[in-house]
Amino acid sequence: MARVVVVGAGMGGLAAAARLRVKGHDVLVLEQGPRAGGKLDRYSRDGFVFDSGPSLLTLPAVYRDLFLKTGAPFEECVDLQPLETAFGYRFADGASLDVPGVDPGRIAQAMGAQLGGRAQQDWNDLMVRAGEVWRITRGPFITSPLAGAGTLIKLATDPREVRAVAPFTSLRRLGRHHLADPRQVTLLDRYATYQGSDPRRAPAALMTIPYVEQAFGAWHLGGGIATLADALTARCRDRGVELRTHTDVARIVTNPDGVSGVRLTDGEHIDADIVVANVDATALYADLVDDPRARKPLRTVQRATPSLSGFVIMAAVRGRTANLRHHNVWFPADYDAEFDAVFGGRPVADPTIYACVPDDPRMRPDDDSESWFILVNAAREGLVNWQEQRESYADHVLDVLARRGVDLRSRILWREIRTPADLQQRYRAPGGSIYGTSSNGMRAAFLRPANISPIPGLYLVGGSSHPGGGLPLVGISADIVAETIGRAT
Repeated sequence: MARVVVVGAGMGGLAAAARLRVKGHDVLVLEQGPRAGGKLDRYSRDGFVFDSGPSLLTLPAVYRDLFLKTGAPFEECVDLQPLETAFGYRFADGASLDVPGVDPGRIAQAMGAQLGGRAQQDWNDLMVRAGEVWRITRGPFITSPLAGAGTLIKLATDPREVRAVAPFTSLRRLGRHHLADPRQVTLLDRYATYQGSDPRRAPAALMTIPYVEQAFGAWHLGGGIATLADALTARCRDRGVELRTHTDVARIVTNPDGVSGVRLTDGEHIDADIVVANVDATALYADLVDDPRARKPLRTVQRATPSLSGFVIMAAVRGRTANLRHHNVWFPADYDAEFDAVFGGRPVADPTIYACVPDDPRMRPDDDSESWFILVNAAREGLVNWQEQRESYADHVLDVLARRGVDLRSRILWREIRTPADLQQRYRAPGGSIYGTSSNGMRAAFLRPANISPIPGLYLVGGSSHPGGGLPLVGISADIVAETIGRAT
């Protein structure tokens, strides 16, 4: 049995802690903030409840596996609800598209019925290819420890598989090859933002993101997605994991043999055989580890493009809005201008607007109100001084939404704003980058920080490490780490 210290109680840290505890290890989780869950957070006021982080659950099998292997089944711990209609898309030309919650074939059929032309066959063909890429990459890449550029070699055993993955093709180029309707290209482009990336530079392999969403379903949790953090925190405590909040780690202590413990900001030293870091990889190697073995991974992560950030408005709205879906997206006329601004360090003048408005009575005070979580892509703090323009830019976003046909301005009782500066401060994400590094560049996904560090006994979990951001991948990173530690101890 090893003494394991987990630094950070985000979803990756909690999932790793639960898995390691049932393997017999002594596990202590240290969290600098007041609660566990990391970016999977909520904001509540006057009966209005908002998921202030992830608002969509996909690939629930990852958490079914986690909960089953650590205790009671997932469905006994959360209120898992499938979405009949997952997304409502509104395009700049006035067209609308409502996307069913599951089944790529059914979704392709809906696209054909609403967009016309070749939309059904084109999307179906793309998802068939994406399903093949998921099959090819899932084992050797997504659910396995990262082996750097060597992972590319493992995927290159069959020329047909290499052609399917198209490692030197961008997501944008793939979309234009497969999809005749530019609106479908725009829709596919949006999935690059799930990894904080620019579709013009992100690899075509990100086609697996819509495939997973559509093949395994889009899900809501009654009371909000943040109830997953509550359930996992409870699971950790039930299994005997020790969790300390308001506990700030100043340094991960190492010696020539590897990690030996952690030192807190108040000077306390805690011994550890193993440290699992659920913190941003750049912050880990730059600020928490003073060890020459950290230099190479730090140089690698610093060469990568940081992911985009987000500007959030949580609005308490009176009345009900017609033709609203659980997830809603209003696209601009010029999507390229948005990515130019985000990665060029400017506020987006005409942003894509995403809004999650759950029809969930546990997330609103009464049936004549709505809880609006509004998100737009944003440049990182430091490139833009977001605190200076938080109110004016929130007004601008609501003005843009009104021009697109949904005017909330007179119906808003109050609003809470979160900027990239807030993300940086709350979650110690440099610049407010949501996913650590982006997947911009054909090799970027393979250069994401590995779960196994070059320092013996130090492991990484969470969205800034392999295999990437989002609840499913974060859960997979915890499984990789727990299994790797299990084989080593």
